[in-house]
Amino acid sequence: MPRFGNINERRNQLHEVIRLSGMNLIIDDMDHPLIIKVASIQAARMQIYFIDNEDYFKRKFTIADEHGVEFSDNDERSIFYVRGVLETIKKLRWIPDIIDCHGWMTALTGLYIKTMYADDPCFKNSKIVYSLYNDDFKQPFSDSFIKKLKFEGIKDKNLSALKGAVDYETLSNFAVKYADGVIQSEADANQNILDFVDKSKKKFLPYQGGLDVSVDAINNFYENL
Repeated sequence: MPRFGNINERRNQLHEVIRLSGMNLIIDDMDHPLIIKVASIQAARMQIYFIDNEDYFKRKFTIADEHGVEFSDNDERSIFYVRGVLETIKKLRWIPDIIDCHGWMTALTGLYIKTMYADDPCFKNSKIVYSLYNDDFKQPFSDSFIKKLKFEGIKDKNLSALKGAVDYETLSNFAVKYADGVIQSEADANQNILDFVDKSKKKFLPYQGGLDVSVDAINNFYENL
């Protein structure tokens, strides 16, 4: 997940993983250092890896400022986050069977895995699940968003579904296009996107209720993929 600025590093005992950090990711011809941090949830015996960068995630708010104004670089933050996650997986030498992408911040994952990372042995057989939430953003991405996406292995035809101002619905539909399956994770997810999922004929798991009642259904969905 992103290491948003409202995450208290001391309280949650985050520490930098030096062996994973140190790479620069180029976005819009600018170098941005990729910092990887980790913390543990002891009760669940789970480690959480955090994607960090001072330019993108140091601010104390997640998507919008204290006045509710959405950050103008949210498009770049999404690009940096997704590519940072994929590079971290490569460095950890994980071979994921399922990559479940939660919300619009992760929407570009399928694009990158099925283009520039298509031949990477870490992702060759990975299935992409896109989990839909009621997480609409109001401010369309900058006009240069599509240019920023272009990288090794990504061709114009891969981006043809992104035209004009890329708003929430356009980005979410794009994520669905590159996913192998879609999960509706909240009851009030955007209906237009749900209609797009239906037309796409992608494998789909409708809203099952809270997490406590949906775990088995999600596990079965994964297995069927």
